[in-house]
Amino acid sequence: MRVAIFNYESPESLRVRKLLLNRLEEETAITYDDQQPDVVITIGGDGTLISAFHHYEDRLSTIRFVGIHTGHLGFYTDWRNFEVEDLVESLQNDSGQSVSYPLLEMSATYDDGEIERRVALNESTLRNIVKTMVCDVYINNQLFERFRGDGLVISTPTGSTAYNKSVGGAILDSRIIGFQLGEMASLNNRVFRTLGSPVVFGSDTKLTLRLPDDSGTVLSCDRDQIMMDSQSHRLVDVSYRVSDKVIRFAKYRHTNFWDRVKDSFIGGIQ
Repeated sequence: MRVAIFNYESPESLRVRKLLLNRLEEETAITYDDQQPDVVITIGGDGTLISAFHHYEDRLSTIRFVGIHTGHLGFYTDWRNFEVEDLVESLQNDSGQSVSYPLLEMSATYDDGEIERRVALNESTLRNIVKTMVCDVYINNQLFERFRGDGLVISTPTGSTAYNKSVGGAILDSRIIGFQLGEMASLNNRVFRTLGSPVVFGSDTKLTLRLPDDSGTVLSCDRDQIMMDSQSHRLVDVSYRVSDKVIRFAKYRHTNFWDRVKDSFIGGIQ
């Protein structure tokens, strides 16, 4: 087995990395390889795992992820910083089992014909930082509504617990193959109207957001942000669909999604 480590640069994450490396050196059946790994172990939190996901985005079909959290409990990290020995034992007994989650494919089209494609683990957002964003929403190439407000967030099922939840979106079961559209401070009155609620789309749906004016617009994909600059080229529209790619986690003791939701947002029942 080939293993890579992707860690946050905190003192605790660096300590755990050193401990894990020393332990892996003792295992003849495990080789450290950060170029073509079979398993990527992240040390940090969800942000670290998202960064590792994008770092190895071109190799998702051959990689499984394992997360060690060195701070607060995350949605993608199953192991604690004191469980290095247990993790190494699981690597030794690895049988190739995995659990997978759907991803979001984003395609941004510009007026010069350029198309920029990205994949999101959590979400993509389209928002305006200087004025009300005006955006035509198309579902399967049919106009659905004209949105006016701060912006829109498009999330995966696992990403539905992140930014999407903060804007009033629904939490989706991680086994759903689909994605969700949520509104950021939509403008609703007797003149302007949007649906005003989150929308969940299935695996065969194409969502397109078309902008009459992209000035002041910021497009994001997970943690990366793109500030539109109309002097070079103008953003015409952004399309979303369920990606053909998935993220896979090594199923040693992968935590149940709803247990994660309960632990993160509800805690112990009184």
